[in-house]
Amino acid sequence: MKALQYRRVGHAPEVVEVPVPAPGPGQVLLKVTAAGLCHSDLAVMGWPEEQFPYALPMTLGHEGVGTVAALGAGVTAVTEGEAVAVYGPWGCGRCHPCAEGKENCCPHAAGLGILPPGLGSPGALAEYVLVDSPRHLVPLNGLDPVQAAPLTDAGLTPYHALRGSLPKLLPGSTAVVIGVGGLGHLAVQLLRALTPARVVALDVSKEKLELAGEVGAHETLLSDSEAAARIRALTGGTGAEVVLDFVGAEATLAVAAASVAVAGDVTVVGLGGGTLAVGFGGGLPFEVSASFPYWGSRTELMEVLELARQGLVSSHVETFTLEQAPEAYERLHAGEIDGRAVVLPHASSPHAP
Repeated sequence: MKALQYRRVGHAPEVVEVPVPAPGPGQVLLKVTAAGLCHSDLAVMGWPEEQFPYALPMTLGHEGVGTVAALGAGVTAVTEGEAVAVYGPWGCGRCHPCAEGKENCCPHAAGLGILPPGLGSPGALAEYVLVDSPRHLVPLNGLDPVQAAPLTDAGLTPYHALRGSLPKLLPGSTAVVIGVGGLGHLAVQLLRALTPARVVALDVSKEKLELAGEVGAHETLLSDSEAAARIRALTGGTGAEVVLDFVGAEATLAVAAASVAVAGDVTVVGLGGGTLAVGFGGGLPFEVSASFPYWGSRTELMEVLELARQGLVSSHVETFTLEQAPEAYERLHAGEIDGRAVVLPHASSPHAP
């Protein structure tokens, strides 16, 4: 089968031929119908060799959906031909967080060598992907695979990030979304679907700000040195109850710190390498909570997919073939993808099903 692999540190990923994996006991083989590309992949491929934590070559792709192609011994929870989404942050399956479906918070996974697909384990940017357990599969129940693939991370992560802030997003409140890319454009929709808050979107790209307006942002602002002052003006000087930073760079974190209200939330999702000073004298208003969420729970993925089935969130996507995936990563790195890039591994043209 064909797969997109990161083979050498510092080099572009390559489409190669690899054997189709066979499912062992308890495992499930999926025929991949769609797989999303993520800025996290670019961050991984940007790590220097001395810091690179995974074995190479590594098949990329941590956003995947597919149909069940083969079952390992003992698997009864899914059936061949069933359309499913892959829940990515695999855990040990035995601890308290895993029992609650919060495998993203499993304290044992790293020590046991359990790694997510595309982030240490072979990922979904291939014609087939092996899933370690049927518990990591969520039925699509009629949802379009191209729409569903980004929701496994680009939808799940912002959903998880904002759920804890819902009590603060009351009528008259303001939520700020910094960075309206793959995750940010879905965050805008989730905020509109789940809260009565005014949604303010920031970005450096006019095209992405146009997308933010199209998907529901009440206000769109250029992310520059004046952005925090504009947010203060919009909120009568009090600031935003919730700021979600999907960039995470020094400049955007400075805007977040200057924009948040007293007792508000700053949630840093982006991997831009910036730091946020927390504590007395650190620049944040009193009683601000800062968090750094990781992916989301299995039950939250079920909820995100249900929101999509109800038409409350949808992924703005551009599709590519597997052969075009290296080019898609280049365009993603250049900021030329609005929304999410989705690869169709079995397609011969970018718009083929």
